[in-house]
Amino acid sequence: MEGLDSLVRDCEGRGQACSLKELDEIRIEFLGRKGKLAQSMSLLGKLDNSDKPAAGKKANEVKTFITDLLDKWQAGLLAAEKSQTLERFDPTMPGRKPWAGSLHPVTLVMDEICEVLTGLGFEHAAGPEVENDWHNFEALNIPPEHPARDMQDTLYVSDKIVLRTHTSGMQIRSMLGRKPPLAIIAPGKVYRRDSDLTHTPMFHQIEGLLVDTNVSMADLRGTLTVFVRQLFGQGTEVRFRPSFFPFTEPSAEVDISCVMCGGKGEIHGETCRVCKGTGWVEILGCGMIDPNVFKSVGYDSELYTGFAFGLGVERVAMLKYGIGDLRMFFENDVRFLEQFA
Repeated sequence: MEGLDSLVRDCEGRGQACSLKELDEIRIEFLGRKGKLAQSMSLLGKLDNSDKPAAGKKANEVKTFITDLLDKWQAGLLAAEKSQTLERFDPTMPGRKPWAGSLHPVTLVMDEICEVLTGLGFEHAAGPEVENDWHNFEALNIPPEHPARDMQDTLYVSDKIVLRTHTSGMQIRSMLGRKPPLAIIAPGKVYRRDSDLTHTPMFHQIEGLLVDTNVSMADLRGTLTVFVRQLFGQGTEVRFRPSFFPFTEPSAEVDISCVMCGGKGEIHGETCRVCKGTGWVEILGCGMIDPNVFKSVGYDSELYTGFAFGLGVERVAMLKYGIGDLRMFFENDVRFLEQFA
């Protein structure tokens, strides 16, 4: 009993701890598993049975007293620490500016492309990303044995269901749903079995379609020239090269003067890495709609003509922002994304 009383005196005699660390050391010294109170309690077994109840009660009172005393000291230390923090606070200093998010660069470019095209009279069209074989291939003049199917690297859900390889299926759906004249753009995600520095399994496309009477290749050239120059600047040079796409005839690829070297083919005497020294970069594919496509949707190819075009949004974003690796768009690195805020 005298030992228990001495624990109270010893603890009070310590005086209030100067730090939380010192307080923890005192708590361990008196209340720890091998502390002074535990050592005193170990002697209870040597007492007579008649003395054990009083000694046990006394031990509990001592533990409660020491615990309350240490808690009071802790509250005082925390209050002092908070007061010092408030004293160091200067309300006249500017606050921390919260980090503001932004639209993804691909979204920014897609919105800009759509804004230019809607300004030229095109309407938005949307459709499913999981498409059937007929809309994705056959109606676009790509029958089952056509070699262009191999070019698409298609991701199949089943024999007749695919993840769409282009948004051209929306051109078919739009023509099936209305009669000419019509001018639509179909922006969205597309999927192909491909992945490297310049390809990803999922990417974004915007495809356009215009159908009316007396639509010519000149209309296509004029529309795309205006579009490209609004997107990259009025000084951008544009050229059309013959190409092949199953759903257009004739077909062409559109090149623009390199946005990095200004069409010179070199930067500071070194070959431009973007255009490989040619001064030109390919930007999109286009062409006059093949009569077989009109046949699939019930249009009279003797009465109506039209053109279609398509471009990859990531490729345009890489050219506009000077980005060398397509994968940066999908890695979610905040250091990269915050540059577009």
